[in-house]
Amino acid sequence: MADFTETLTEAHIAMIAKQPVFFVATAAEGARINLSPKGLDSFRILSPERVAYLDLGGSGNETNAHLLADDDGEGGRITVMFCNFEQPALILRIYGRGRPVLPADPDWDALAGHFRLLPGTRQIFDIAVESVQTSCGWGVPLMEFEKERATLVKYHAQADPQTWAEKAGRRTRSIDGLPARPTDRYIAGEPGTGPA
Repeated sequence: MADFTETLTEAHIAMIAKQPVFFVATAAEGARINLSPKGLDSFRILSPERVAYLDLGGSGNETNAHLLADDDGEGGRITVMFCNFEQPALILRIYGRGRPVLPADPDWDALAGHFRLLPGTRQIFDIAVESVQTSCGWGVPLMEFEKERATLVKYHAQADPQTWAEKAGRRTRSIDGLPARPTDRYIAGEPGTGPA
């Protein structure tokens, strides 16, 4: 049976802190539903009513495009899901409204201060929590976490800045042609890209 709350509780926050992976879903009218797994040390609870996650450059920029297309002035619809793959069985979904915050944005420094910025960081998704749902998770398998993959961070740490700029320029549209805000990546120590 599902239980709903308007904000995150201490029990929710404790469960989230133990999870090495989470999933993000967005949808815009007329577009495919986007569902992405996320890992690394990239999720933060800013308050019971606000969460955020750090986004590194990848194969697309669907979440950015969907949130912009679905924005009614309060951000676009977004769902974040955590599954407890250990005991006790539990699934937790955060339903909210999100917006991409890019390194060039005026509120970047304040939001980025909550994270250890990783090579390839391109944006942070700032999410206002509208409701939280928990459910049993009895159908989710028991699994053990082995370790994080170092591949994405290593790739970005070694990437040529010109190559990054070219690829970022190609990621200004979603799969379905929705516009995304062009993103640049955070580079430690470079002015205008966040805290060093």
